Amino acid sequence: MPISLSAQDSLLLSLNEILTKIEKQNVSLESYELKAKSYNFKSEAATSWMAPMVGAGTYMTPYPGQNPMADDRGSLMFQVEQDIPNLAKQKANKKAITSLGDIEYANRDLKINELKAQAKGLYFNWLIALERIEVLRENEKIMQTMREVEEIRYKYNQSQLGSIFNIDAKIDENHNMILTQEGEIAKSRAWLNSLMNQNGDTYFSIDTSEQLAFIPQAVLDTTSLAVQRADIIKMEREITSMKFEAEAMKKESRPGLKIRFDHMSPLGAGMMPNSYSIMGMISIPIVPWSSKMYKNEVLAMNLEIDAMEKERQGILLESQGKVYGMQYEILNVQKRLENLELKIIPSLKRALDANFHSYQENKIQLPVILDNWEAWNMMQNNLLDEKIMFYQLIIDYEKELFR
Repeated sequence: MPISLSAQDSLLLSLNEILTKIEKQNVSLESYELKAKSYNFKSEAATSWMAPMVGAGTYMTPYPGQNPMADDRGSLMFQVEQDIPNLAKQKANKKAITSLGDIEYANRDLKINELKAQAKGLYFNWLIALERIEVLRENEKIMQTMREVEEIRYKYNQSQLGSIFNIDAKIDENHNMILTQEGEIAKSRAWLNSLMNQNGDTYFSIDTSEQLAFIPQAVLDTTSLAVQRADIIKMEREITSMKFEAEAMKKESRPGLKIRFDHMSPLGAGMMPNSYSIMGMISIPIVPWSSKMYKNEVLAMNLEIDAMEKERQGILLESQGKVYGMQYEILNVQKRLENLELKIIPSLKRALDANFHSYQENKIQLPVILDNWEAWNMMQNNLLDEKIMFYQLIIDYEKELFR
């Protein structure tokens, strides 16, 4: 058992290690890579030829009851037919299909960003839960000291029994709060395990020294956002793919070829020789009733490409404004955190320490010290609430930058 516990305690993962495991081991990410590879095989299939058609039968055979001349009973016919594809069409189709694989890789990058943002949220929720537990345990020490003081006062008729029961209730409530935070930690561990493709009950701990610092983006123009945002990269690849599809559709104006070879062997006993027929055929897709199809398809695709370009510009402009707003909000929360951590909470703690010393010397009563303790405790909880908000804003900010 000591060996088992030691092995558990030694399994500590940093945020970067968790994110790396997610990128390498998450099952849902593997599906995108498999889809992309499938398009590579499909693109190779686009350059293949149709299988040749082979046939056999009779040729110019008289119906029963007829009187064929010179014992002419027709011929036995063998036929071979082969479609010859247009190479330009095949190359254009291959490019269009290959581009679909590039879109799947862009989808994978988009999914990675979502999973990493989710993992960061779980990680820092776990971290804040640990900090809350530390605060709650410190509270328990203070309340246990209060209880000891009240017991001593009660012996000398300087306190009431109800005060002791009141402190006991607060201690029990504090225990429940610790259990709640431990539940939050267990939930975060289980979800992170699932993201890393591990059993949900796999035990590990996190690096409590991890901090999430806010680093504002140096340049926030639409050009820089277009380079780093996964959703914009995906849209650009979709636009490129549609251009390839439009180019492939234009190639429908190219003619197709077909070659057919027929061999005939006479069935009669006459002197008819063996004969053959070779025929080459070419399609004429430029006729009006045929060209209308691919011409209108190309026009429709070009309009859709223009629409996607406009949508891309709109997303970039909207994201630029959103990121600027998020920066101001994060900086505002950061200032509130500094005030709470460096000014408000230390002042309340000094007041609590001073009054607690007076309380131990029986100079003030329990309600006064409880008020001081609750004010200090509330501000500590406010600090942790602001911290988790601060972390989540940074996570959302980074997700918006690299979405």
